[in-house]
Amino acid sequence: MNRVNNPILKQNETVVHRNSDRFLTAFNRIEKGLKALLIKKEMGFSRAVKVLGKSNALIKQFQDDLLEFAELRNAIVHNKTDLMYTIAEPHDSVVERIEAIEIELLKPRKVDPLFIRKVVCFQETEPLSNVLEVVNKQGITKFPVYSGNVFQGLITHKGITKWFSKGIENRLTSLLDARLVEVLECEKRDNFRFISKETSVYEAKEIFKEQIGKGNRLEALLITKEGSSNGGLVGIVTNWDIMEI
Repeated sequence: MNRVNNPILKQNETVVHRNSDRFLTAFNRIEKGLKALLIKKEMGFSRAVKVLGKSNALIKQFQDDLLEFAELRNAIVHNKTDLMYTIAEPHDSVVERIEAIEIELLKPRKVDPLFIRKVVCFQETEPLSNVLEVVNKQGITKFPVYSGNVFQGLITHKGITKWFSKGIENRLTSLLDARLVEVLECEKRDNFRFISKETSVYEAKEIFKEQIGKGNRLEALLITKEGSSNGGLVGIVTNWDIMEI
């Protein structure tokens, strides 16, 4: 933290607000946003963060930062000796951090448009060789399978490997001609979830984490407009994608 006694600084005749002013502005906006999510509007900032962090993936993501910001805010406000002098002046990196978090909290990134893309799907009656051709050409390893317009399951490289290992005694050509409905029998039936386009990237990340905590590793989140398996697929978030968030 730096100590300054000027409400504003002038650099090359450009007005620059003090870090404490920028910090408090961002903090107050975040606090207003948190109160909008609360039933008990009189709840204090730190308490609100802890309560909301239990059910809100976005707040949970930044909970430690927000609690530290609350302590710094108290130091700035309660230790101020006059209008011209602030004892606790936040470092540039702290101000940049709270302003970045403010943007994420008030306008969180969603899976749309980050993960909206053409999803390669197959019909359950198609041969496994069709899938392997796409794997070879495009490097994709997760494929939604349908029966008409009805979703049947998600085929992955794990299921394909298991299918080959089970039929190793059969001729390779017969394995490649296997229908995808047969290969699906080698897949975990709960290796996916459907989410809507409005899901935030932090909610998506939390879904993966929650399932791991339950002993179930998801392979992908399938995106539809309303988050229903009845809707057309508009995107996909794989477990590898989520690591980059």
